[in-house]
Amino acid sequence: MTLHPNLDFPSPEEWANVTPEDVAARLNGPQGEGLSGTLGARLGIRFISVTQGHLSAQMPVEGNLQPAGRLHGGANLALAEELASVGSWLNLDPRKQVAVGVDLSGTHVRGVSRGVVTGEATLAYRGRSVMVWTVEIRDERGRLTSMARCTCNVVSVGG
Repeated sequence: MTLHPNLDFPSPEEWANVTPEDVAARLNGPQGEGLSGTLGARLGIRFISVTQGHLSAQMPVEGNLQPAGRLHGGANLALAEELASVGSWLNLDPRKQVAVGVDLSGTHVRGVSRGVVTGEATLAYRGRSVMVWTVEIRDERGRLTSMARCTCNVVSVGG
């Protein structure tokens, strides 16, 4: 499995010296526009704050609409899986292991037709071979719009 060339995770030694905002800036790529060629960049996902147990990111509604003029449920789920997958990777040594999403479920409770949504992911379970994340997505007024749960398997890549 080849990692994106601009992916810049903190090393285990660096965690004590970086802020959650510094880590987010690293994950937003060299120009802050996301990692080129990724779905997250195409959807406009931008990390805000990142720790090993909690991540937040924003995504614009514009450009991610369904034909009915509301934020597409698939875009919500892509935001949730992006948060869970990146969060899982931050808990691993990517030279030896990576995490891949294997189960994703969501419930959309409120439509959004403009602005940005913010996803907040919290690590609910961390095991040797699986991690489970809960994700809440809210509109600009702080109202819950979607809830998701994402399970990531940990895969050894050698090293």
